[in-house]
Parts: sequence; structure tokens; C-alpha cells
Amino acid sequence: MITSELFSVLKHEFCLLAILLVFLVLKIREREWKNETLIQLMNGLLVLNFIIGWLMNSEGVLFDGMFRNTLLIAFEKNILNFAILIVHLQSTEWMRRHKHLPEFYMLIVSSMLGMFFLLSSANWLMFYLALELSAIPLAALCNFDLEKKASGEAAMKMILSSAFSSCILLFGISLIYGSTGTLDFGEMAGRLSAMPLQILAFIFIFTGFAFKLSVAPFHFWTADVYEGSPVPVTSYLSVISKGTVVFVLSTVFYTVFGSMSGIWYDVLVVSTVITMTIGNLFALRQTNMKRFLAFSSIAQVAYILIGVSAGNEQGMASSIYFVLIYVFSNLGAFAVVSHISAMTGKESISDYNGLYKTNPALSWLLGISLFSLAGIPPTAGFFGKLFLLGAGAGTGNWPLIIFAALNMVVSLYYYLRVIRAVFMEPADSAIPKLTYGISVRLAMLICLGGMLLLGFTTGLYEYILSLSFGLK
Repeated sequence: MITSELFSVLKHEFCLLAILLVFLVLKIREREWKNETLIQLMNGLLVLNFIIGWLMNSEGVLFDGMFRNTLLIAFEKNILNFAILIVHLQSTEWMRRHKHLPEFYMLIVSSMLGMFFLLSSANWLMFYLALELSAIPLAALCNFDLEKKASGEAAMKMILSSAFSSCILLFGISLIYGSTGTLDFGEMAGRLSAMPLQILAFIFIFTGFAFKLSVAPFHFWTADVYEGSPVPVTSYLSVISKGTVVFVLSTVFYTVFGSMSGIWYDVLVVSTVITMTIGNLFALRQTNMKRFLAFSSIAQVAYILIGVSAGNEQGMASSIYFVLIYVFSNLGAFAVVSHISAMTGKESISDYNGLYKTNPALSWLLGISLFSLAGIPPTAGFFGKLFLLGAGAGTGNWPLIIFAALNMVVSLYYYLRVIRAVFMEPADSAIPKLTYGISVRLAMLICLGGMLLLGFTTGLYEYILSLSFGLK
């Protein structure tokens, strides 16, 4: 293949590899680099990476059909590039204090590289290798608050849950390979006949996805890992990792298991009901902000599953559109939590009592982010959930849509609980007025603008929908 064509197909991966090599070279040199210098360098590289991601995108297949790139996959990678840029901008205060910043960057970029290969996988072998490349660095990242025992515990739980889910997924892949005689997605789709062995294989494969997505009852690791990990890693797990799995889950279901849609629709409906119920009920009783956002993210996954269950282009487009909105909403909340945690060490909901009196800007960002997560108009979260429920309603399963709408009312209660603490509760020992640099301020403004403006840009949804046609 011509070099220019090779670069256009593997462009996103080459860019991440270049960033990885830059920090590897800086690390092996004897010179000590100041954290501020490394942060500014990473900011520049991530901005450049994001810009390049939109240039010269083309479709193509590499490695004997194991790797494929489409305009839709390129768009998904650009969403993740944008998300990692926001995560980095909002986490500069934590990074300034860390002693091993080059290692942190190398691990997080390696994980992103694995996720990009995961998105472009068209073969189960490539899929599994990419999955491990994305998951193993994450376990090390969870342990990056080296002085905290909880961080080590989070890393151990992450390792065990990842290993367990990968084993289940790999067993399902081996069964589906044994029944079809191929690992290629396209060939496998034509050989599936919904025989009992293939149904069993699908259940194992979905279980592996469910662990990664924190679908109940495979969600038990989520809150502990979120609470113990550094806030930048928690942000990465809640948005980038979950977003990747949503994109891959939709692609695998539509392209590989399309002929078994009747089976996986029932599985998704049951999973949606259980996940939404457990996520909302457990979120009601949380007192730690990171655990609260962990169970909130579990409930949000249930709404995404409704969109995926549609099994058509509208379902795919609404899921991608919601993930983009979720990037702004969840990272907006985590921007506040991350900054307060880095500056004061406080993470309890009660610590946020009276936050509005000392930090009105942070309070408004947190409040709007929670309203968007709850799906309150005119925030983008309302439009995101509207498209998801609209896509799900196309199947005619109105009891599921009504159940989801009622759960939105329940979720509003626990989101308002935090907002009440911020704006209405008296502050015995309020968080003092905090200052934040340009990077943190920029990340907050990006999230705020996305939540207020994205819902009204219907052309973006239509663009994603146009990319989704021809997926099957």
C-alpha cells in the first residue's frame, strides 16, 4: 500500500505512537524535566493529535482484513482524542504534584492506543490483543496515587476484574470460533445460525463486554476502583474506556451477531432493567463524590443499551451522539471533583455544603453537569436521552421506555441531593475559595459550552447518522 494511504488509514495510531515515543525518549535521557514543562508539552501534543485526527481520513483495510478503518470509526476516535485532551487539561493540578509524570503519560497513551486498535478490529485475534493492550496499563494507572493504600486496592480489583472478564470473553471467542471455523468478523456473520453452542458463546462474549461496561450484575468493581484511583484515571475510566466499549459493542452486535438480533435484544432489555435499577438505587445512598459518579455512570450505561437495542442506524447514531454528550457532562462534573480533590483532598458530598458561597463558578459547572446527566432541558443530556429513547421506541417496546422515563425521575432525586448541598446547605467548614490555572479554566469552559450548545446542533446528529448507514 502507498505510504500516504497507509498513514491515512493508521493515522490515529501513528499519532499516539509518536507521543509515546516522545515521552519514552525524554524518560531515558539523564536530564530531569520539570512537571510544568511536561504538562505543556503534553497539552501541545494532544491538541496537535486532535487536529490531525480530522485531516485526510479515509477508509481502508490492513493486515489481511484484521484492521479496518471507516469514516465512522475515525469519528469515534476523534471523540476519544477530544475526551483525553479535556481529561488532561482538567487534571493539571494533580499532575504538577506527581513524581512520575512521564510514566503516567506513557501508560495512558498506551491504553489509548489499545482502544484505537480495538475500535478498528475486524478479527477476534486483533480484538483480544487490543483489549489487553488497553486494559493492562489501566491497572497500573489505578495505582498511581502511590502514597494511598486505597489506590493499590483499586489497582488489584482492576487487575482481577479485567482478568476475569477477559477469560470469560476469550472462552466465548473460542466457542464461536469452534462453531464457525473463522475469526474474521465478516465471514463469521455469514456462518452464524443461532445454534445452542453459538448462543452460549454469545452469552460469554456479552458477559465480557458487560464487565467492561459495568452492566449489572457485573458492576461490583466499579465504585471501589473509581474511589481508589486518582481522579484523572477515574475520569478516563468513566468516559474514554466506557465510550470505547460502547462503540465496539454496537459494531460487534450489528456486524457479527446481526442474524441473532432477536436473542441479543432480549439480553439487552433484561440488562437494561437490572442495570438502571441497581445504578439508581445505589447512587441514592452514596456519600463519596467519586462513588456517586460511579453509580451514576452505571445508570447512564443502561440508557445507552436502550439505543443499542434498536439494532439499526438510528440506534448506532444515538449511542455515539450520547457518548459525545456524556463526555462533556461527566467530565464537567469530574473537572470540579478533580480540582477540589487535588487542592483540598475533600471528596465527600458533605464537604460540598455551601460550595456556592465560596466558589460560584465551580458550583454552576457542577450543577449544570448534573442536570445534563439527569436529562433536564435545555442541557445536551436531555436531547441525548431523547434520541436514545426515540431509537429504542422504534422497536415498539413501550414498557421499557416508560420504565426508563420513570427511572429518570428517580435519578433526578439523587442529582438534586448534590445540588442542594452545593447551593442550599449551610457551610460549617466550607471549601475555601480555589484558584485554577488556564488549562483547568479552559477544560471547564469546553464542558460548559458543550452541554449548553451541543443539544441544539442537530446537524451533528444527522452527520453521525449518515456515517452509520451501511454499517451492517
